Amino acid sequence: MSDFIENIQLAKNWVLCTFSDVSEGENAIVDGPFGSNLKTSDYIDDSLNGVPVLTTKNLEGDYSDKKVRFISKVKFEELKRSQVKPGDILVAKIGSIGKTGIYPKNARTAIIPANLLKFTVSKEVEFNYIYFYLNFFGLQNKIKAIATATAQPAFNVTKFRLLEIPFPPLPEQHRIVSKIEELFSSLDKGIENLKTAQQQLKVYRQAVLKWAFEGKLTNENVVDGELPNKWKWVKITDLVENNKHALKAGPFGSSLKKEYYVKEGYKIYGQEQVISGDPFYGNYFVSDNKYQELYSNKVKPFDVLISLVGTVGKVLILPENCIEGIINPRLIKVSLDPNIYLPRFFKYYFESSSVRSFYGSKAQGTTMNVLNLSIIKKIDFPLCSLDEQHAIVAEIESRLSVCDKIEESIEHSLRQTESLRQSILKKAFEGKLVPQDPSDEPASVLLNRIKAERESGKAEAIRPRQSKKARTKKAQSLGTDPR
Repeated sequence: MSDFIENIQLAKNWVLCTFSDVSEGENAIVDGPFGSNLKTSDYIDDSLNGVPVLTTKNLEGDYSDKKVRFISKVKFEELKRSQVKPGDILVAKIGSIGKTGIYPKNARTAIIPANLLKFTVSKEVEFNYIYFYLNFFGLQNKIKAIATATAQPAFNVTKFRLLEIPFPPLPEQHRIVSKIEELFSSLDKGIENLKTAQQQLKVYRQAVLKWAFEGKLTNENVVDGELPNKWKWVKITDLVENNKHALKAGPFGSSLKKEYYVKEGYKIYGQEQVISGDPFYGNYFVSDNKYQELYSNKVKPFDVLISLVGTVGKVLILPENCIEGIINPRLIKVSLDPNIYLPRFFKYYFESSSVRSFYGSKAQGTTMNVLNLSIIKKIDFPLCSLDEQHAIVAEIESRLSVCDKIEESIEHSLRQTESLRQSILKKAFEGKLVPQDPSDEPASVLLNRIKAERESGKAEAIRPRQSKKARTKKAQSLGTDPR
């Protein structure tokens, strides 16, 4: 769609114009002040009397006085050119370039920083027609094309003002917007249903795990709150191999600093492998000497690794062909006794909502959740025969595989809805979404009227004001009251 404008065949009575042509006029499309004009020292702690300075977060439609900083009214007068009024369109011009939002109509006057621009649309134009066009892939690609290729992509506001837009007669703008909103409303309902289905799948997945570890997938007539016959509750220390390093937290940070890392050697396993689910991810290693020093932290095939910080409680089972290595301080290693407990049975149970709820209430750090070995030792684990564990794992995986297929289908449908949305917009700006009406006033006439009104406004603004004496004299000559 990047060559959309170049290839478009305009419908009858349409014209190609620029964003500047359909703006409110002077200072209608401007960016925020340079960083040197708005320093950190300019901000004040006075939300009641200060003027808000918007951020890219306001493009999400979540303006709140709690999410912005403020400047004094004196500073605002210096930067008034960059003021934003309710109903203005905001566009990111640095970083997430082209991302748009509408400043809420019930908000107060604010200003924008250097990474945003504001677009005040002419009152003679259908506002939502412009806003929909700003969110059209064809235009977004044009914005990317005018951006500078730097670490932080940015575009020039002058170039933005000159971007072209296919512009229909005003009545057709209204018809197009009405049709887009109708079609988008149907899409939104479909998306809402798909997301509801996703949530229901999450609930079902957890229900499967709950039933599994209550024994309900493999036993009949199980009483709620009670384990089936021959099941019992045990602690993790009852499930591991008979050696002192079978249940081991990673070494102290001081024992495994980055200065000890080497390009080749024994692999260091950390949260990046556990969270990604990929035991071969990453390329941190230690030498043979350091490996021998931290030998109690070594891993082997089928060991279970548990993440301890931030994204806590994620579980990775090391495969048979895993690389020799050690765990880092953010993991716990569990070497289960293969004659007592299956690693996959352990993983499904540990990632169930009941276990998460248990350690979630205890795994609290100052700034992020933290899990530790003492908490894990307090968790009750259901124990049944190995044969029943195998049967339960098979039941879980059979049901969850169906969930995975449904989830994949939902994700595919959600991706399709965005494609459909863009297809609707493409038809709209090609003039193919609604029929043309030959009786509509041509868009060129509308543009000329906007231009004339803008010029008239400028002339009025620069016309010298007559003295009171001159106004009185003129009024008397016309026979009118000068007051």
